[in-house]
Amino acid sequence: MPRYATVAPHLPVEELAVRYRQARDPVARSHWHLIWLVSQGHSGVAVARLTGYSETWVRTVIHRYNDLGAAGLTDRRRANPGQPPLVPLAVGEELRAVLAAPALDGGRWTGPKAATWLSERLDRVISPQRAWEPLQRIGFSLQQPRPRATAADPVAQAAFKKGAVEGCQCCSDGPSRGDRDRVGRG
Repeated sequence: MPRYATVAPHLPVEELAVRYRQARDPVARSHWHLIWLVSQGHSGVAVARLTGYSETWVRTVIHRYNDLGAAGLTDRRRANPGQPPLVPLAVGEELRAVLAAPALDGGRWTGPKAATWLSERLDRVISPQRAWEPLQRIGFSLQQPRPRATAADPVAQAAFKKGAVEGCQCCSDGPSRGDRDRVGRG
């Protein structure tokens, strides 16, 4: 195994420099830069120090270029679709139909209940935390009723709504704050 990284002669050194300088994609530009520096005789360690990349990444890019040529230097993240969704779209629509009906126990649908239904439907364990993701995707949001003050006095509430509270400066029949501000300015 050679001590220094070598670049396959797919393109001449001058063409590597041109492609590095003309690259519009920043990822491809940095890859062309690595290959150009190595083709000029710099070691992988020196290239890593110059560019700020790790030695392992420099070797990886060199191997891609040696194996695939110019096609190996593209940004591979753009072609990576990522992991498939936790719940397929068809099952999500089925979940929407199930949620339109009352819950199996007669109460409200909750995240844990949806997780149980999804686990049974998909034949794998779905945690209540992860069940929230498909619920959001089909348009559901967290719904909680407003708390009610059960110990409230209806008579006191009605008196408060009707008007002034005894002894309160802001609710008394005296001049309003705006009237007091205008006194003496005119």
